[in-house]
Amino acid sequence: MAEPLSCTLNVSFHFPGAPLLSALDGAVAAGFRTIELLDPYSPDLDDLVRELQRRGLRVDLFNLPMGAFSRGERGIAGDPRRRDEFRSGVERAVVIAERLGATKVNALVGHRIEEIDVATQFECALEQIAWAAERMAEVGVATNTELLNPVDTPGLLVADLGATLDLIAALGGSVGLQLDLYHLQRTHGDLIATIQRTSDVTRHIQVADAPDRTEPGSGEINFENVFVGIRQSGYEGHIGCEFRPSGDPGDPFAWMSRLGLVKA
Repeated sequence: MAEPLSCTLNVSFHFPGAPLLSALDGAVAAGFRTIELLDPYSPDLDDLVRELQRRGLRVDLFNLPMGAFSRGERGIAGDPRRRDEFRSGVERAVVIAERLGATKVNALVGHRIEEIDVATQFECALEQIAWAAERMAEVGVATNTELLNPVDTPGLLVADLGATLDLIAALGGSVGLQLDLYHLQRTHGDLIATIQRTSDVTRHIQVADAPDRTEPGSGEINFENVFVGIRQSGYEGHIGCEFRPSGDPGDPFAWMSRLGLVKA
C-alpha cells in the first residue's frame, strides 16, 4: 500500500493577523511539524531560526519576495523597472532558504502593467524567474510558480492556466508548477482532469475549498474525488494546507483523517 500523503500548514493563512510566534505555537498545537510561510523576510532571521528550532518546526516552502503584499502586489518578476529589486530579494531568499532548510520557493509573476508591452513583461518574467531558479538550485532549493485566480486578484500578467504552463514550458524544466486547487477552481474548475494533465510539471499542491478559501469540506469542491485523482496522478509530495478556518464548530483538520492524510 502506498504511503499516505502528508500535509503541511501555511501558518500565514491559517492564523491571519496573528503574531508569527503565536502562529508557530498554533501549528504545533494542531499537530504539525512542517509549515509553509508566506513572508519570512520581516522577522529577524536569527530569531526566526531559533524559534523554529525551539518548537521543532521545519519550513518546506516560502515565497520569493512579492512586492507590497498588503497593497495588493503579487510578485514583481514581470516588472522590467524592478529587476534589481527582484534579484536583491532572491539573494535574501537564498540565505533564508539555507538557514531554514526550506526545499521549495514560489515565484509569483505579478500584475500586467498597462504602459509596458505584454511581450516585454513576459520576457522579463522569463529572464528573472530563470535566474532565480538557477540561484536557488545552487543551494538545493526548487523553484515553482503558480496560477492565481483573477476573481481575487484581477489584472495579472499570467492570468490563466494555459499562460502559466506556457511560462513553465519556456523555462525548459527549471521551474515546476505549484498547483493551488483553490485558485484552479476559481479560475477553471475541471480539477481532476487538470491534476492528471499537469502531473508531469506539478511539484507542489496546495488545498483550500472554494469559494471562501476555507478548509476542505466547507465549500463546493469534492475533495474525496480530488484526492483520488491526486493519488492516481502519482504525486507524492506534501499537500500544503493554505486555507483560513471557516469558524464552524469542530476540528478544521478532521477532513485529513477521513481522506487518509497525515500531518507532516
